[in-house]
Amino acid sequence: MKPLTVIGFLGSTLDASAFGPSRWNKWRPTVGLTMHEDLRVDRLILLHGTVHSRLGEYVTQDIASVSPETTVDRRTLDFDNPWDFEEVYGKLLDFARAEPFDPETEDYLIHITTGTHVAQICWFLLTEARYLPGRLLQTQPARGGPPGGPGTWTMIDLDLSRYDSIATRFAADRAESASFLKSGIETRNAAFNRMIDEIEQVALRSKAPMLLMGPTGAGKSRLARRIYELKRLKHQISGPFVEVNCATLKGDSAMSALFGHRKGAFTGAAADRPGLLRTADKGVLFLDEIGELGLDEQAMILRAIEDKRFLPVGADTEAQSDFQLLAGTNRDLGAAVATGAFRDDLYARLNLWTFALPGLADRREDIEPNLVYELDRFAEREGDRASFNKEARERYLAFAMSPEASWPGNFRDLAASVTRMATLSPKGRIDLNCVDMEIDRLRRLWSGRTADSPDVLAPLLDAHALAGIDPFDRVQLAETIRVCQASRSLSEAGRYLFSASRTRKAKTNDADRLRKYLARFDLDWGIVTGT
Repeated sequence: MKPLTVIGFLGSTLDASAFGPSRWNKWRPTVGLTMHEDLRVDRLILLHGTVHSRLGEYVTQDIASVSPETTVDRRTLDFDNPWDFEEVYGKLLDFARAEPFDPETEDYLIHITTGTHVAQICWFLLTEARYLPGRLLQTQPARGGPPGGPGTWTMIDLDLSRYDSIATRFAADRAESASFLKSGIETRNAAFNRMIDEIEQVALRSKAPMLLMGPTGAGKSRLARRIYELKRLKHQISGPFVEVNCATLKGDSAMSALFGHRKGAFTGAAADRPGLLRTADKGVLFLDEIGELGLDEQAMILRAIEDKRFLPVGADTEAQSDFQLLAGTNRDLGAAVATGAFRDDLYARLNLWTFALPGLADRREDIEPNLVYELDRFAEREGDRASFNKEARERYLAFAMSPEASWPGNFRDLAASVTRMATLSPKGRIDLNCVDMEIDRLRRLWSGRTADSPDVLAPLLDAHALAGIDPFDRVQLAETIRVCQASRSLSEAGRYLFSASRTRKAKTNDADRLRKYLARFDLDWGIVTGT
């Protein structure tokens, strides 16, 4: 076994009975920890102030009498104010950095029973941060034991994996927070769930700006509000949630809306206006569609993020606001930086934590749980619950999860669809007729409307290859690729694409037909779907 070194403070109160014969009738934590048969202490680094030097000498002598194998290494450490957290932490950190620890040849325990409460907290923090490469040791007098006995000892390992009950509760709390961010929806998309887990960690451990990217209707606003509510639930913020769509901020009014103005700053400024940044003090400011902000507003937003200060319109003195920024966009801000439409420095500040929310068409396995969620929302909103019969539910889900359903409006389309069916359902029961009517309505609404996404051909074919394809073929190929990317297999995509002609064939091989079609453009299933 490796030698054991214990580090701890001399107990100015509990160890102070070191004078006189009666001291052996009292439990003394520093002496007691060297008296345990099952805890051999080879070296004790004993910290104390100059004023307690004499007490330290007596305790050292008593340790020598009960544990001759223990070497006491006394260190003088004085505090101007032992209850000043900054001073105590700073001096203990200096001690830890200067100590030549060697975990390969020695084991270390940090005795947290003695010392002020401030010192005990600092021991914990330094051990958790691994400045002290050991475990925490707690001692206490034994109930019913001899008055001057060693007492009992407990070792505390800060690795939660060693404590099943604590680790289980910690994991449950993490899962509860992640579920909160998802509004309680049991989402099934693995990539989305991983992203939510990461957002949960960032939201609770960082005050840095977060950028939520994704197509219109992907749920950026709802997620931003849930992030705010989670931080408020954990007592990390106390201010309000302020949301603004930057696409509505145009011209001179943008500066006033964001940063406020002073009375008389311009024509019509009849009174002071605090502005949205000031209103968000101690809370969260969500700038949706931040890519629509003008360059001047972007420059002021950057300074407000970094310095928590900004200048209202017409003011001579700066205002302050301590808010956390969440930003949303459906634009490619990197491309906007390249064209000069978005500031590079602001993009760099926002890009620390960037999360891309997928559209509904990329999360088809999540349509069913979101269907349940939207029905519950309708019931809460309207006070009238609606539900599907079995056949109607199967028909709707079959359409909603098929390649035909493009969901260009994403979750907004799904919410609107559920609202229509629930409103038109007789006696709150959504039947086949109601579903068929809704499917026809969605087909008409989506006719000629595409999702808010870039050309699907551009990432797959170079400029020379694209130039050689007729516009007619480009439209057909683009639709074929969208169907492939929304399908689980080549065969499923082929069945949908050749659904009419396949009925006229004695033998069908839809996968082979589709494979040959893609090969005409030097494409295959793996290239198209990225698998």
